[in-house]
Amino acid sequence: MSEPLEKKQDREALSFEEAIERLEQVVERLESGETSLEESIRLFEEGMRLARLCGQRLERAEQQVEILLRENGDWVKRPFRPEEDAE
Repeated sequence: MSEPLEKKQDREALSFEEAIERLEQVVERLESGETSLEESIRLFEEGMRLARLCGQRLERAEQQVEILLRENGDWVKRPFRPEEDAE
């Protein structure tokens, strides 16, 4: 198991994929039931920080996504708008 990523700069240096992988490790460890209460709390806090980081990265990626639409025979770029925002 990897060392905890408690420092903000350590977490922010992770790629999205690395953060998800670490979050999965944290969840597995918590689900194992083999940690003390103190360790479980620390892991839970780390997991919440990682989940927040992943959510922020996904939001940024969503903002950068563009959809190609065909208008009058030409391809046109339009900003991505989730379905709930498109209404």
